[in-house]
Amino acid sequence: MTGEVLSFSRPAADIVDLRVGIALANPAPGRFVQLAAPGFFLRRPISLCGAGNGMARLVFAVKGRGTAALAALRPGDSVDLLGPLGNGFPAGAGRSLLVGGGIGLPPLLYYAQTFEDTHAIAGFRSPETAVLADEFPSAELCFGEDYPHTRLEKRLAAGERAARVLACGPVPLLKAAAAVCKRYGVPCYVSMEERMACGVGACLVCACAVGGSYLRCCKDGPVFDASEVDWE
Repeated sequence: MTGEVLSFSRPAADIVDLRVGIALANPAPGRFVQLAAPGFFLRRPISLCGAGNGMARLVFAVKGRGTAALAALRPGDSVDLLGPLGNGFPAGAGRSLLVGGGIGLPPLLYYAQTFEDTHAIAGFRSPETAVLADEFPSAELCFGEDYPHTRLEKRLAAGERAARVLACGPVPLLKAAAAVCKRYGVPCYVSMEERMACGVGACLVCACAVGGSYLRCCKDGPVFDASEVDWE
């Protein structure tokens, strides 16, 4: 399907924030779209940072030539999207603690703006890289070696009750958050990042080890129960 770029901004040197005019069917926090990069055959997977009222928000890091091509889009340009794809974060009653790092924050922000009673623990390299942090209804920031999973453990150790923990970011952060949740008996769900090609489970490029076998991150995930992920 085709949409039109409504707005473009660069909240940080390597981060792009696009608003695309398009009506998505069944968007949900944790799901993603495959975005066609001008001049490239393979699409790029981009998590939804928000959707509704005929608009989709896509926030991503410029990491290579494909995302650099997407960063050249401007208001009025047409973009081709496939999706939404994959399985999103679980919803439910009770408090959700959101643990993220860097560009792992967009789907967590979408969740925080969709559901009530959330608190985000967001990690960044430095204050200058803290994009999206001020948009969360409730959040605490940590920088450098003040890690989000350490803050998470302090909260749980102090007796904070959480119905679930949702995490998105680098694999070491996901693994550490999963270990903390296991110690305190809190359900944890992680959004896994793998290289994707087709986005619909046909090419098997994005296989990841879950539950003693290999599942497709794009179709079976990208959100998995952290207790089922084979971290080693």
